[in-house]
Amino acid sequence: MDASGIRPEDWAEAIRLDRAPGLTDVDAVMSTLVSRAARAQRRTIGFPAATDIDWSRTQRVFTRLFNNVGDPGTAPSGEAHTNSLELEVVRWFADVVGLPQNDRWGYVTSGGTESNIAALRVARDRFPDAVLYLTHASHYSIRKTANLLGLHPKDVVVVRDSWYGEMDYDHFEKLVARYKGRPAIVVATAGTTLWEAVDQTDRIETILDAYGVMRRHVHVDAALSGIPLALDGTLGLGAGSPVDSIAISGHKFLGTPIPCGVVVMRDSVRVSRGEHISYTATVDSTVLGSRCGQAAAVLWAAIAMYGRDGHQARALRARRVAAYAVERIGSTGWPVFRHPDAFTVVLQTPPLSLTAEFGWVLSVDGDYCHIICMPGVGHEVVDEFVADLSRVVARWAVMAECRTRPQNGWRAVEAGEDRVLSG
Repeated sequence: MDASGIRPEDWAEAIRLDRAPGLTDVDAVMSTLVSRAARAQRRTIGFPAATDIDWSRTQRVFTRLFNNVGDPGTAPSGEAHTNSLELEVVRWFADVVGLPQNDRWGYVTSGGTESNIAALRVARDRFPDAVLYLTHASHYSIRKTANLLGLHPKDVVVVRDSWYGEMDYDHFEKLVARYKGRPAIVVATAGTTLWEAVDQTDRIETILDAYGVMRRHVHVDAALSGIPLALDGTLGLGAGSPVDSIAISGHKFLGTPIPCGVVVMRDSVRVSRGEHISYTATVDSTVLGSRCGQAAAVLWAAIAMYGRDGHQARALRARRVAAYAVERIGSTGWPVFRHPDAFTVVLQTPPLSLTAEFGWVLSVDGDYCHIICMPGVGHEVVDEFVADLSRVVARWAVMAECRTRPQNGWRAVEAGEDRVLSG
């Protein structure tokens, strides 16, 4: 084993579980996992996970089991849970999104997918005969949720999205007009996967009102952008808001060391309050039974360490870095786009050598890819990325031009030196 851990060629052998206990170096395997992730972190900018929060103060809670089984309003017996912290976390999120004190419910989930399942299960129970509206840009978990909830495929309607990922409201209106006699479950997105577009819930409300669709549930999948937009006051469930429920991820904007999330909603939209389970002495109202108590603990710690102002400052710094990235990438002549207030910077997919040769980890969707300037990504990372992008683009552009020339050899100028690439 070298200083960075177990060598790649030795990894498969090192992690085998068919050997007697004591013959496997568990410490080395764990250390290697951490060192690999640390090395890759700087250039893994295609997926949303903040890296600026120091989680060392939460390490002790990972030395034992904490099980937040059941509804957070009914604490399990004993002390091996973090129920009190979960209640505080839910209260904080409910306050941030403006839910009335007497009409709020939620819990800490395993991530955005479970949050979506929990919210849409409530919506389905409210309106079993509803049409579910989602967009092409909706998260893949929405389609999976529709299947898990037993919705018939003909009751799941896909709305076109615009060129930059936001809902096509004209198409949505045409679909609502077609199904206006039925209840509606509408999934809006605050931070789509590729573009970080935000669907406008006021426009959704206007269209539903215009066609008399009063039996409705509007859910916002805000896994990525929910916290910063709520802190800005542009996303909420307060008085006058058409939104009934919202799903938020913990490991994206907060960068928690384990996947987790939060779902909050109006308590008045819940048809079922769950069944009391004698064995656990709790109410079974959550999607999962046993739930990770550490998730509530790390979310609580992130909120306690930064508060509203601190997290709003984190969002502002990240947005400034994203704006800087647009400026720097644009200066190279490479196509680039960013929605206002987004962390996500979308660009034309660069040549493969940017990832293969320089090790950047990007999220690619055909002709487009993105980098996400989450908290923890600094100007220096953007500068490194743009420098490498400029190198591969210069090489690629000259080679592409040379393909049209009637000559045997391809030539490119790299680092000021003209050299033959092939021929």
